[in-house]
Amino acid sequence: MNEEIQNDEISLKELIEKGKEWCSYLLSQWKIIVLAGIIGTAIGLTYSYIKKPVYTASLSFALEDEKSGGLGGALGLASSFGLDLGESGGSVFTGSNLAELFKSRLMVEKTLLSSVLINGRSISIAEMYIINNRWREQWAKNPRFDTIKFLSGKPRQEFSRDKDSILGVIYDNLSVNSLSVGQRDKKIAIISVDVVSAHELFSKFFCEGLVKQVSDYYVSTKSQKSRENMLILERQTDSIRKELNSSITGVAVANDNTFNLNPALNVRRAPSARKQVDVQANTAILTELVKQSELAKVTLRKETPLIQIIDKPILPLKKEKFGKIKGMVIGGGVTVLLIILGLVIIRAFKNILNKKS
Repeated sequence: MNEEIQNDEISLKELIEKGKEWCSYLLSQWKIIVLAGIIGTAIGLTYSYIKKPVYTASLSFALEDEKSGGLGGALGLASSFGLDLGESGGSVFTGSNLAELFKSRLMVEKTLLSSVLINGRSISIAEMYIINNRWREQWAKNPRFDTIKFLSGKPRQEFSRDKDSILGVIYDNLSVNSLSVGQRDKKIAIISVDVVSAHELFSKFFCEGLVKQVSDYYVSTKSQKSRENMLILERQTDSIRKELNSSITGVAVANDNTFNLNPALNVRRAPSARKQVDVQANTAILTELVKQSELAKVTLRKETPLIQIIDKPILPLKKEKFGKIKGMVIGGGVTVLLIILGLVIIRAFKNILNKKS
């Protein structure tokens, strides 16, 4: 028992001695460590000057859909008691599906090809991105890309392969580095969209444009069936109304033709009687169609979801800059740690080689 305690004490002493030995070694290399710290601090300071500030445009909104109100209320009530019942995966406009819709290439490209007004000049957001990142200066030497321009209103299907490739690169950059969509709290049905970029106006215009495109798509899709039904009823109503007007005119013409007709010639009154039957039938049909058309309009208004914008990006946007002190501390600290690690590894290898020799 005493031998085990003695062995433990010897091991602890050896550990302390080893620690002192390593500290002495690192102190003997203080010049290298200090020089590395100075170099790292200078690198961090330089990076803080080179690094451009980034601007964050944030927009929050809420979706109100009467059709899904019952289920949404049940899920909200369950979540308030700490129960997670999950969300219906059938709708593209719920939960994580909605976030993916915002990041989809379709929505991002539609936003990029939409136009904004800057200094009285209309320009597409894609063209704005290209100018901000100085891509045209790189393309100036390549005639293949020099003439490429993204003008708003041009049909997407007419784009060349090069245009598709450029849009693909812009989409990848934005979806990975700039765009963030989600609910800040699962219990709150408020969705936040954040766009981060080194250009203030681009962040603002792209954020607002993306929400508009998704909103239009959302409203159009959710109310598509009701809108189609209403349009069909309106066409049928117009058609029956024309037939009714034609029948009324036909009755008048037939009555004119049978004016003061001999009572013995009743067969000549048949066209007028047939026209009157058509008038009565078309009147009944038109009355029902008008009723159904008005009901369809009410249904469309009821099923058209409301998108309520809560907060919009307002200039000046939130600005985040890599500070000088932060750059110096991180640069110096990381460099010193790397140098110390390198010195330790080198000394350890030397000790191993010396023991083998």
